[in-house]
Amino acid sequence: MSTASASAATAGAPAPAVGWGPKLGFLAMVVGMFMAILDIQIVAASLSEIQAGLAASADEIIWVQNSYLIAEVIMIPLSGYLSRALGTRWTFVLSAGGFTLSSLLCAFAATMDQMIVFRAIQGFVGGAMIPLVFASAYTIFPRDKQAAVTVVVGLVATVAPTVGPTLGGWLTEMLSWHWLFLVNVVPGAIVTLVVWALIDVDRPQLDLIRRIDVLGLVLMGLFLGSLDFVLEDGARNDWFDDHHILMFSVVAAVAGVGFFWRTLTAQNPIVDLTAFKDRNFATGCLFSFVLGISLYGLVYLQPQFLARVRELNALQIGEIMFVTGLAQFLSAPIAGGLSRKVDPRIMLSIGFGLIALSNWMLTGLTAEWDYWELFLPQVLRGVGFMFGIIPVNVLALGTLPPEKLKNASGLYNLMRNLGGAFGLAGITTAMTERGGFHYARLAEQVNPARPEVQARIDALAARFVEQIPGVDGHAAALKVIAGQVMRQATVLTFIDVFWLMSLVVAGAIGVVFLARKPDHAVSDAH
Repeated sequence: MSTASASAATAGAPAPAVGWGPKLGFLAMVVGMFMAILDIQIVAASLSEIQAGLAASADEIIWVQNSYLIAEVIMIPLSGYLSRALGTRWTFVLSAGGFTLSSLLCAFAATMDQMIVFRAIQGFVGGAMIPLVFASAYTIFPRDKQAAVTVVVGLVATVAPTVGPTLGGWLTEMLSWHWLFLVNVVPGAIVTLVVWALIDVDRPQLDLIRRIDVLGLVLMGLFLGSLDFVLEDGARNDWFDDHHILMFSVVAAVAGVGFFWRTLTAQNPIVDLTAFKDRNFATGCLFSFVLGISLYGLVYLQPQFLARVRELNALQIGEIMFVTGLAQFLSAPIAGGLSRKVDPRIMLSIGFGLIALSNWMLTGLTAEWDYWELFLPQVLRGVGFMFGIIPVNVLALGTLPPEKLKNASGLYNLMRNLGGAFGLAGITTAMTERGGFHYARLAEQVNPARPEVQARIDALAARFVEQIPGVDGHAAALKVIAGQVMRQATVLTFIDVFWLMSLVVAGAIGVVFLARKPDHAVSDAH
């Protein structure tokens, strides 16, 4: 029914109204997507509690995140093939049901090894929900309703990672880390049942299962899995100085060449790359990549500043970060209304401009910045994300024929996740390099051989001796000054990274008009 609706709309014929059943079923799909995206970040603020609960080492605990991300990034492009083979309904039901069950397993994991395996399963099966929602928005609903639906999908896609640390910190603080996963169980079960009962938008092509390109699947898994591992762990382990990073870089390079060769030559490729021949889809994927850098990079950077410099706990950080999510929510109707009347390329330029301006404002950062100093940059960022994600969806997916949507949606969402992975790798590397640089330069200025520095040390030492008799005042004074130097070096490092983020996003504005204006972008409003 829905595919026919889209086709009718394309041809100019009036599309039949979408009944309450498909609408409710699609809403359940959106809730499932929210949970899948949320779980990327929900554990971010609570890794130390999970580490203590499972008696894990610092090297092991990072795999609570990495295993999920690597598995998810493999499933996202594969979802297009699976949904064509099994149909949207059964692919989503299996994905949502598997995600719910694996969430329950994560909550009751007794060892770190179990947690890593269950998180990988959770990321893999849950990853299919994300691209299926984006594709279904353009197949279930007629064109005149797609702008409003795109607002909802875009809001969920950008708000979920923003509120993830907030919700995770609150659940851990109020209950325990187990509830990071138990919170998925009831809504996940409801989503699974509702989608099974109400979604019926296409028919499975079961012969695709028999004709699956196993070699292409293996090469894709090795390529994307190794690439994501290198990006996630490279900066932490001095990149190619670590033999594991070097080995997986080689695997990613070789498997990547093999994957593209196989995809371009196989009769039935696991991923159809011909969607990139469409200029709007190709540029839309580029913009999705940039939005991924901004979205996941800023969700990482600001909590890091608040934790390392302001020394706030997870709940306090969440309360400050909530401003961005609230700004996205409140600006969504405005962005949705404008998307039906304004050239999406202009909207995207405004969105990127607001995000770049938000980053530029953060270059005035000091160690004293708190809620109100961060308020306006967060508002601009939230509005910018909404003005960015909606036109990007329209440019990338809004004009593709229905038969290409499932595969294209997987590639489009993959680009956002890869943007986040590349962005975080670049941010972590820049933080390390610039942090060392600033600390060395500041340390030169606090050389005790300088009379004013020695006077400061003597004054601090005398104060410590006066307040705490018997204390080594000189050692205590040196410790305080070293802490101040480290704190200021950290602030300068954040400023450098915000400058870099601002330049990357502003640079993307320069290529926005390489995309063609969709024929229906404005006409649907009249």
